[in-house]
Amino acid sequence: MSGLFTLLPEAVVTVSADSKDIILERLAGIFAEVYALDRDAVLKHMAEREELGSTGFGRRIAIPHARISGLGRPVAVFMRLDAPVEFDAADGMPVDLIFGLLSPEGAGAMHLHALAAISRMMRDERMHEALVTAPSTEALYSLLSNVIDRDAA
Repeated sequence: MSGLFTLLPEAVVTVSADSKDIILERLAGIFAEVYALDRDAVLKHMAEREELGSTGFGRRIAIPHARISGLGRPVAVFMRLDAPVEFDAADGMPVDLIFGLLSPEGAGAMHLHALAAISRMMRDERMHEALVTAPSTEALYSLLSNVIDRDAA
């Protein structure tokens, strides 16, 4: 999908969750299922990163991320929550959009470039509103892929 990371259609979901821990568990499960990764390893690395400081960067958005072995390139999962969840975000607001990112263990600049691209996309107010109101996961994927492909060109 993008020169920076892969986001497959089946990695774009709408889910219910009532805590940050449940969100991380769901993310790990989706990464495992869609990208054939070890669920427990993904959860461990994402939880360790979250202990360093919340990845809830504000404006109802969180970008949990980690680096793990066994990946050839960064991969992503996008989750829209049915209802906002407390995530210890910088602005104190609960989150309703989650963009998970996993990168290869040694991917320094590659990981940072992917995070920056996701952050730019998610900070756009029109994009945020479109993602919150999209009628289906297919519409979510279409919105995301159009922006990612456009920005990669």
